[in-house]
Amino acid sequence: MSSLYSKIRFEAMPIVGILRGFSLKETLTLASISEQTGLKNIEITMNTAGAEEQIKACLDSYGEDLNIGAGTVCDCAALDMALEAGAQFIVTPNVNEEVIRICVEGQIPIFAGAFTPTEIHLAYRAGATMVKIFPAEVLGPAYIKAVLGPFDQIPLMPTGGVSPENMQAWKDAGAKAFGVGGKLYNTKLVKEGDWAAITALARQFVAAARSLSD
Repeated sequence: MSSLYSKIRFEAMPIVGILRGFSLKETLTLASISEQTGLKNIEITMNTAGAEEQIKACLDSYGEDLNIGAGTVCDCAALDMALEAGAQFIVTPNVNEEVIRICVEGQIPIFAGAFTPTEIHLAYRAGATMVKIFPAEVLGPAYIKAVLGPFDQIPLMPTGGVSPENMQAWKDAGAKAFGVGGKLYNTKLVKEGDWAAITALARQFVAAARSLSD
């Protein structure tokens, strides 16, 4: 097990796969598919039953190959549990300056969720490694491009609405990374145990990311 986040691994495949509400067995299978297909970063949301156990189990099995983080970290209580479980990076849906501060002091990468220009600037000024634009599908790539007019120094990760088909559009707008949940780890397919279909989706996302042009 590795407890260290790899920036090189993240930059090589800047997609964060979001696992929410799955069983331990399902999560481990999805982590395996991620590793096999070339995805490098997964987050297990803290509002998943047994999230801490899942983070630990994924670290034990895939900590040398994947960056394994905790998502939906809304407050310091959730942060404490995530870090105790060994999360290598933290993702939030909101701007919580105390959560960001603790991560910065502990040198834990944090992708803080924000939506408005004020929130985006606040998260970055507080020390966020990257700012997660959520929910990104509401305004689309044009919003990313507009925000980066005054905030061109802030790395943005749209989350919500990203697909293999539109990833280049997000990239062209200025996105540095991509958060992907249901379009990758489709709940219906997981519950049906259709791992071949999930594997095919993962390969599509990896291929799209590798084909991105500047």
